[in-house]
Amino acid sequence: VQLQASGGGLVQPGGSLRVSCAASGINLDYPAIGWFRQAPGKEREWVSCIFPRLNTTRYADSVRGRFAISRDYAKNTINLQMNSLKPEDTAVYYCAAAGACYHHDYLYTPWGQGTLVTVSS
Repeated sequence: VQLQASGGGLVQPGGSLRVSCAASGINLDYPAIGWFRQAPGKEREWVSCIFPRLNTTRYADSVRGRFAISRDYAKNTINLQMNSLKPEDTAVYYCAAAGACYHHDYLYTPWGQGTLVTVSS
């Protein structure tokens, strides 16, 4: 089972970016998929999660209303659409699988390699 995050890049404040989590060896209908991020010098932070089987999505207060998590059945990916980006959103973004939408990173496995999102003018 492998997860791979992609889609990061450089975007100006107020801009949008979509990061994706692709899976191999796992049906994304079954686990919850969480997005986390880690900014330089900071601890890893839970951002959002989706539990397709229960049609559940959750967001951290810091991104609610700006980010949207979704399931792309055609591509078998979990996407995180990020709008109205702020410099404080700059971080490496990771996706990981769990049995439910937990906030604690130690409850998630496996983890994919992260993708860097930089919000800067």
